[in-house]
Amino acid sequence: MTATTANPVLRVAPAAPAEAAAHFRASLVFHADVSDVAAALAADGDPGFVVLDSRSTESWDQGHIPGAVHLPTALVAEQAAALLDREVPVVTYCWGPGCNGATRAALALAELGYRVKEMLGGFEYWVREGFEFETWQGRERRDPDPLTAPVDGDCGC
Repeated sequence: MTATTANPVLRVAPAAPAEAAAHFRASLVFHADVSDVAAALAADGDPGFVVLDSRSTESWDQGHIPGAVHLPTALVAEQAAALLDREVPVVTYCWGPGCNGATRAALALAELGYRVKEMLGGFEYWVREGFEFETWQGRERRDPDPLTAPVDGDCGC
C-alpha cells in the first residue's frame, strides 16, 4: 500500500513506539480523568490537589463539583493568588470536551507558577458518570450514562 492509497488512518504513519510512549506519558502529566478525580476526592484524607471550576457564575450555579473553587478563566490572573495556594496542584475543569476554558485557565495558572492539570470531560462527564454535584439548591446526582460509566463501574481503563 502506498502513501497515496493508504486509508485516512494510516495516511500519516503511527509514531515509533518510543516516541508514542513519550507523547502519552506527557499527556498524563497534563490531564486527569473524571473518574480518577472523583476517586481521589472520595478517598479519606487530603487528595493533594484543589479542583477549580473555570466557568461563568451562571454555569457554576447550574452545578459544580462539591468542594471546587470557582474562578472563571477571565479572572484567573487577578484572583488566583487570593484563592489558591501555589504549593497545591490545581485540577481545572470547564463545561466539557467542547469547551477550552479549562485549558485556558490551566495555561493562565501555569504562567503564574501553579502546578496544574486539566480534567478531561469537564463537568459534563462528571455528571454523565453519575458523580454527585452541587447547585444553589443543594446536592444532586443523576443516573450514570452507561456509555461513559458501565453498570459495574469498571470501564476497564
